[in-house]
Amino acid sequence: MDLLADQVLLSRVQFALTASYHFIFVPITIGIGLLMAIFVTRAFRTRKAEDDAIARMWVRIFTATFAIGVATGITMEFSFGTNWANYARFVGDIFGAPLAAEALFAFFLESIFLGMLIFGRNKIKPILYVVSAWLTFAGSALSALWILIANSWMQTPAGAELSADGTEAVITDFFAAAFNPSTLVRYGHTVLAVLVMGAFVAVAVSAWYMHKGRHASEARKVLGTSSVVGLIAVVALLGSAHASAVEVWEEQPTKLAMMEGMYETEVPELSAFGFVDEASEEAHTFAIPGGTSFLATGTWDTEYPGLNDLAATEQFGDIDVATMPVNFVYQVYHIMVACFGLIVVCLALALIFNRKKAKRGVADMKWLQWLLIVSPVFPFIAIQSGWLTAEVGRQPYVVYPSMSGPEGVQMLTEAGTSVSVQPFELMITLALFFLVYLMLFVGWVRVVGRFIKEGPVYDQPAEVEAADADAAVAAVACEEEAAAATPAAGTEGGER
Repeated sequence: MDLLADQVLLSRVQFALTASYHFIFVPITIGIGLLMAIFVTRAFRTRKAEDDAIARMWVRIFTATFAIGVATGITMEFSFGTNWANYARFVGDIFGAPLAAEALFAFFLESIFLGMLIFGRNKIKPILYVVSAWLTFAGSALSALWILIANSWMQTPAGAELSADGTEAVITDFFAAAFNPSTLVRYGHTVLAVLVMGAFVAVAVSAWYMHKGRHASEARKVLGTSSVVGLIAVVALLGSAHASAVEVWEEQPTKLAMMEGMYETEVPELSAFGFVDEASEEAHTFAIPGGTSFLATGTWDTEYPGLNDLAATEQFGDIDVATMPVNFVYQVYHIMVACFGLIVVCLALALIFNRKKAKRGVADMKWLQWLLIVSPVFPFIAIQSGWLTAEVGRQPYVVYPSMSGPEGVQMLTEAGTSVSVQPFELMITLALFFLVYLMLFVGWVRVVGRFIKEGPVYDQPAEVEAADADAAVAAVACEEEAAAATPAAGTEGGER
């Protein structure tokens, strides 16, 4: 029951749950945003009703996911002023600019052009409709940039100094703060990861249609496009993963030590799986000796300090090694890596068996259909595990004292919470968040599920409808003329 009375822990749990819930929808939104733009562009180029129907379906799915993503994201920003008031005071001079920019430059861009996608079909020029789709995707990606600028500054502070009274970080160079050592690396890695997520959602929808024997042609097209997008993103992820490892190696030594379960200075291995016994401070792993050293430095024998040695330094003297969540960070990091392997397998199978020359396709293989239907679970777990690695790995700091960071610009997590928020209040809000978020999730599943069940819906463009209307008017006129001529012909026959 002591845990329920721990205000700092409850604040962390609440923020972690709200952030994790919000990050269900963000990857899907950005990921399918690219596919949506591709499908809209294809419909513009081919002018085929099939491609237009596919594009319309993904616009609807994107819209529903975007709406709930916005609603769940606002909660976290409010929590900075409630549960994390001391932290907000400390970083307010830094965080204000990127959060305001995210709303003004990214959110407005995304919202305006999404409105054109929803309400402007058949009312604006087709090329402008295509541009709107791409700008909607660009807005969502730009929104992620500003949020990651703020989060990356917490990991690797830059462009700031400690105020004279030591109560806040004061910005000295906006661009140095915005493009701190981890911003671009983490942004590239995150965007590629969410593109994989979006691709797998589309893959799962296509496999579901094949399983049900519906929309065969459309499913094959979507599966092909999404698989290619996913493959390109996965290949690029290998490069971004290496860059991320180098950044952690250079800037966040305690995080890397936890990721590989290192308590003492040694050459870091690259482990596939294992377990860290925190009581004995030993890691029992199945690993490649020197593997992490090679990935980070290009050599197999570079030594790296362990947690005990780092805790003995002045820079990381606040660390209590006995309380560090080493095994947790180790496990979530390796879960992320394992999911990456499953992602590669699923993409390879989708690409191989969706080829026109394949003797048996996805539509003929029930087991593969089910694997692809559940496959979005793999990138989802990988994304959540990666986020947990990044955030829990920098504990016990909410503002991490990185190797290149300005002197004194750091903050312990326990110092960032609001002393006015009581544990029982956090318990109440946790329960309320759970109920409200559960209702929102059920609503989102029902709406998106209905869109998927309906599938690509065909309707006629305005030009066709107008032509059909003109044809109908002409047909009525001809019928009236024929009706008028019939009595006259009868009279002439009678006179004869």
